[in-house]
Amino acid sequence: MDLLTTLKGSMLESFFPAAWDLAAWDACVSDDPKAIFERQPKWHKDFSIRMAANVADFDVMLGHELAMEIRRTHEARRKLALILPVGPMGMYRWTVYFLREWSISCNHVWGFNMDEWSDAEGNTLPGNHPGAFQHAMETAFYGPLESLTVPSRQRFFATRSLLPEYPERIDSLRREGARLVVVYGIGRACHIAFWEPHFGMEFPADEDWRKQTHRLGARLHPLTIEQNALTSFKSRTTLVPAFANTIGPAFFTNADYAIGGADGELGRGMQWQGLSLWVTLRHPLSRHVPSTWMPAQPGVLFFTKELAGPLVPEVN
Repeated sequence: MDLLTTLKGSMLESFFPAAWDLAAWDACVSDDPKAIFERQPKWHKDFSIRMAANVADFDVMLGHELAMEIRRTHEARRKLALILPVGPMGMYRWTVYFLREWSISCNHVWGFNMDEWSDAEGNTLPGNHPGAFQHAMETAFYGPLESLTVPSRQRFFATRSLLPEYPERIDSLRREGARLVVVYGIGRACHIAFWEPHFGMEFPADEDWRKQTHRLGARLHPLTIEQNALTSFKSRTTLVPAFANTIGPAFFTNADYAIGGADGELGRGMQWQGLSLWVTLRHPLSRHVPSTWMPAQPGVLFFTKELAGPLVPEVN
């Protein structure tokens, strides 16, 4: 007896995106945690996964990977367009540490935040609001870099006015030889940025879906709301906006390199991200499950050991 056998007639029957096949999701999970390393046909030849023993190690590993991208492009005298998340966040402290240790300037870096909370029209919080992603980035990354930081004119946030400029700005940088690197987390509903799974129903084919560059006032799925209530709002669902501005798959499925992170441990054996990680790695490519596209391009995905499982019942 489980959700699959009791879903009909329950309050969850119409809750999940209509295109989801929950049995297919369940089939992605192996009871053997080591099986997570088995390469899948959809994985790009230059995609890999790396396991961290715990969240502390994860932060260092992911932070080092991001710092190395900045260092390599700096040394190659190449521009770098970074699409950056607010979640995961712990790696920024270590990215700052390494860059300061190496004395690497970020003058060649253009930073684009991938998303931001909004209302239905795409209006966002003031940049200095403690809940704003701009505030989070200034506090965790741009500010601590001090004199080595990304120039303020090269920092862009997903506001109603700036997000629509991303396509031309990023395309212009790539025409000049810039490397596009997307840093991402994986949502509970397998979104990337705030590009939600139910958006897939709006498009006749994956090709049309992959052309989408951004969305203002994106309507968020309840799973996303609750994920953020638990991880960012100290359980207060009432504080979480129901909409967000976000980049689209035109960017996160077409990067030169993608750096991913899954660190969704809650402590005492509890977690929220293990299923999303397994589905990302093993589910067939689908516009209805956005994160499934990340292993199909060059990159690396870091995750904490606990997320590999085994994902079996445990009463905490």
